[in-house]
Amino acid sequence: MSNDDRQIAVTFDLFGTLVSTTRPEDPAGAVAEELRAREVSVPDNWCELYATPHVEIEPGMELPLPDHVRAALEEVGAEYGGEDVVTAAVRAAFDRRAELRDGATEAIDAANEYGRVGVLSNCSVPGLVERTLERVELGDRFDAVLASVDVGYRKPDPRAFEAAADRLGVDPTALVHVGDDPETDGGIEEIGGTPILLGDVPLSAVPTRLSEVQSR
Repeated sequence: MSNDDRQIAVTFDLFGTLVSTTRPEDPAGAVAEELRAREVSVPDNWCELYATPHVEIEPGMELPLPDHVRAALEEVGAEYGGEDVVTAAVRAAFDRRAELRDGATEAIDAANEYGRVGVLSNCSVPGLVERTLERVELGDRFDAVLASVDVGYRKPDPRAFEAAADRLGVDPTALVHVGDDPETDGGIEEIGGTPILLGDVPLSAVPTRLSEVQSR
């Protein structure tokens, strides 16, 4: 097989890479507001509870934010009306307006020329990655969409990238990951994959960079 025929797959980080979005200035307060809207009695010391770990997990694993919120409420015996209530409140607290970044569509189109394409995003809110993709009309553009809350591991943990490579049907060394965070997105190098970091090249230059990677 020549270099030009080498099969690669490409994953994109979502937040800060393909889309720009705003996070709540006060996440604990935003979650509390949505809980109250669903008739959950939020404890007076909620900010302290929200900032305190309540569930033990191993390094690199992702804890779904609703699990953390439920554990915080249970710590003080607060009733919350069921798991779905908390999940809906958490999702509503973080579901914000998103805008497609300049060059994103062109970068995705270029990636599709070389093989399968996916999203690999750190996100502890169930359904938020999919909801954001729908907002910017990218919901049907990918062969796989992986959020850390579903995979169970956060970048830069190698298991997150390995899960993406598996879903896209390539060896981890053939995975190219495009992202904006050197610490998390750059972690793909640990499994022998290739990072394209937006601190090094702009999103508009990703098509050219992919061509260079493919021709190695």
